Amino acid sequence: MTIKGFHHVAIICSNYEKSKQFYVEILGASIIAETFRKERNSYKLDLRIGVSSQIELFSFQDTPKRPSYPEACGLRHLAFAVNNLEAMVKELTQKGVKIEPIRIDELTNKRFTFFQDPDGLPLELYEV
Repeated sequence: MTIKGFHHVAIICSNYEKSKQFYVEILGASIIAETFRKERNSYKLDLRIGVSSQIELFSFQDTPKRPSYPEACGLRHLAFAVNNLEAMVKELTQKGVKIEPIRIDELTNKRFTFFQDPDGLPLELYEV
């Protein structure tokens, strides 16, 4: 038995409309399905990233805040593969996203940078 890859990453947001706008309009994800779950008073938004990756964006009432610092135990960040890092940085900067300076991965010599989603979730752009 072999794992084929990642199917999706699930993200819980504090402001559904703000996060939906960020992932769709700023990052360019396409909407697969949007479901309002009345019994939970919450949304589930399935987003396509690239050819086969997905993000499930959830909204729940009164979610606790999660500490978000790079060296906390658990999931560290979500990294997006890009062909042209400088072009993507320029596009996101023009859309008002604050991007950290571009760095070089000392193990692969690939360029990368970080930014945050509306809830402070660390996101990475990694040039492939």
